[in-house]
Amino acid sequence: MNKSILPAILICLIFQRSFGQFTRNGEGLAHTFSIVARDPATGEMAVGVQSHWFSVGTAVSWGEAGVGVVATQSFVNKSYGIRGLGLMKEGKTAEEALKILLAEDDGREVRQVAMLDSHGNVAAHTGKGCIDYASNIVGKNYSVQSNMMLNNRVCPAMAKAFEQNEGLPLAERVMKALEAAQAAGGDIRGKQSAAILVVKGKSEGRPWDERLVDLRVDDNAAPLIELARLLKLYRAYEHMNNGDLYTEKNNMEEAMKEYRAAMQLFPSNLEMQYWTAITLANNKKIKDAAAMLAKIYARDSNWRELTRRLPKVNLLNVSADDLKSLTR
Repeated sequence: MNKSILPAILICLIFQRSFGQFTRNGEGLAHTFSIVARDPATGEMAVGVQSHWFSVGTAVSWGEAGVGVVATQSFVNKSYGIRGLGLMKEGKTAEEALKILLAEDDGREVRQVAMLDSHGNVAAHTGKGCIDYASNIVGKNYSVQSNMMLNNRVCPAMAKAFEQNEGLPLAERVMKALEAAQAAGGDIRGKQSAAILVVKGKSEGRPWDERLVDLRVDDNAAPLIELARLLKLYRAYEHMNNGDLYTEKNNMEEAMKEYRAAMQLFPSNLEMQYWTAITLANNKKIKDAAAMLAKIYARDSNWRELTRRLPKVNLLNVSADDLKSLTR
């Protein structure tokens, strides 16, 4: 046998003996930092995470409206997500649910888990086998946790940032905590992926509408920068949707406020500009719409062809003459 591969074999055997449940289930490693948090004013609950691991959001972050959120990391046992939410849905507090899961897990000492229920109860566990620096801090309506960090300043930095940004929406507040963790040193290996999940505090039986924010960066040299960009884009589209609702109510003044807010966030986004122009046209502001559309066509003429197709499906209701003005 090639002697050069013996150390690798020995390492594998040690992992199999020490972390048997991990290797049997084929679960991955997510050495990382994360936060679970709740906004007491809205009831919204969130998980935010970053790691030097591919697609960390698919392993660490779990949540259900009206129930709670879970972050399961280190030598990940994904079942903590689904089973933890199930126990909280049955009426267990976050602490009760976590105790049950840990008691049944032979690999508990290599797990790091945080849970938060819809009543604001928080529980966290950092096993003795988690790789330094590993720690957690439980505060009011939140828990921050990290393992395999460059230094021991990451969790304190996250907690401080979360507490100091109380006036922000929950997703942005979580984003501040993640950014503070990275600024404090972050994962000793670097960074690769990140995610934010926000769910409603109460369920109305419409789970398809109850994930308020669900953003992931699966592979990126600067995942938090990209995640922040996506969150900003998400907010821009929220303004667009609000503008559409005002348009349906024929409140053009408020609709245009929302559309302008969206375009201010992303002035280079042609689609936001385009549908704003179409809304103006449908409300008889042909001159203003035509001016906007001309600038859009100058950048991409395909939008002109799309405008010609809209009357057929009643998305643009203008006269033939006005259509000519809008498609010049």
